[in-house]
Amino acid sequence: MITLLARFFVHEEDSPAEVRERYGMLCGLVGIFLNIILFAGKLFAGRMCHSIAITADAFNNLSDAGSSAVTLVGFRLAGQKPDTEHPFGHGRIEYVSGLIVSAAILIMAVELIRDSVGKIINPQATDFSLVSAGILLASIAVKLYMSYYNRKVGDQLDSAAMRATATDSLSDMAATTVVLIAMLIGHYTGLYIDGWCGVLVGGFIFFAGISAARDTLNPLLGQPPEEDFVRKISELVTGHEGIMGIHDLVVHDYGPGRQMISLHAEVPADADILEIHDLIDRIELELKEKLFCETVIHMDPIVTKDEATGKTRDKVKEIVKGIGEELSIHDFRMVPGPSHTNLIFDVVIPFGFKMEDEDVTKEIQRRIMHEIGENYFAVIQVDKMYVK
Repeated sequence: MITLLARFFVHEEDSPAEVRERYGMLCGLVGIFLNIILFAGKLFAGRMCHSIAITADAFNNLSDAGSSAVTLVGFRLAGQKPDTEHPFGHGRIEYVSGLIVSAAILIMAVELIRDSVGKIINPQATDFSLVSAGILLASIAVKLYMSYYNRKVGDQLDSAAMRATATDSLSDMAATTVVLIAMLIGHYTGLYIDGWCGVLVGGFIFFAGISAARDTLNPLLGQPPEEDFVRKISELVTGHEGIMGIHDLVVHDYGPGRQMISLHAEVPADADILEIHDLIDRIELELKEKLFCETVIHMDPIVTKDEATGKTRDKVKEIVKGIGEELSIHDFRMVPGPSHTNLIFDVVIPFGFKMEDEDVTKEIQRRIMHEIGENYFAVIQVDKMYVK
């Protein structure tokens, strides 16, 4: 159904941002429609069977309709163009809408557990009917479909909000399955486990909400970019002749499709500065056209034709790797003097490394003096890795 409707909503001439917005709004509208139908059907079945679990599941679908409305509005607002107050656009609203959906999931889980505990304390018999069982089976099928298309679109758009909605639909499917099992057990065995099943369903929904909240909160707090995205950047930049390597890559995420990148590109120190500057400009433009991101590239000149510098740099790399395989260096320069030689470089220390930054720099200095010479002094700048 989503594929069919997308033919009317999404057009070939749409930009990637417009495609994202249209898909988000389409999924939101379909979600509202289907959840309202499920709410009406389950409410009828719950009243008919006197089941607190089915009734609670019905109101869960009503809240899902509200969540779909939040997703729809979120995608609509996220698609707004940048303005003077929000020069980087409004893309993070999509993350906020996903967080609201997650909060709704958690609230509904708590409410369901509370009502189910009451049903455990005061158990009541539930009535069985083929109509109610049919409604629940239909609901399971619909929720499975909703989870499928929300996950598919979420992966296609790399949308945390859509994946949160898919998680919500999957938890609803599991919840309804448990409710149906409880009704069948009560009918055929006389065991009234309606309340216990409600607690089980509530717990499942609660943990699903925690997972969805984590997926939407991480982009808001600031998470490292996807490894595939980093690989594409690296391959594109270093694929140009004259670029020897990159480091200090930082990706600022202002919403899906709204990344700003800064990086340092290593270039030969003896290269023509105007030619290198033109190359950097072309690389920045290529990143914008192919990866849809604004980029600022800083040029780092690297001495390539001085044999002494090259050998010393390789020795320092070996020393640093001996402290930890995760460590690396860049921006290496050697400044000789009458009494001593300064080895100036940056060392990249990952978060959570076994040693403190100060201890790492002291150990590097100690090993340099011991293995290279006492008149060699390390001038070290500590860097952090902001990508995986």
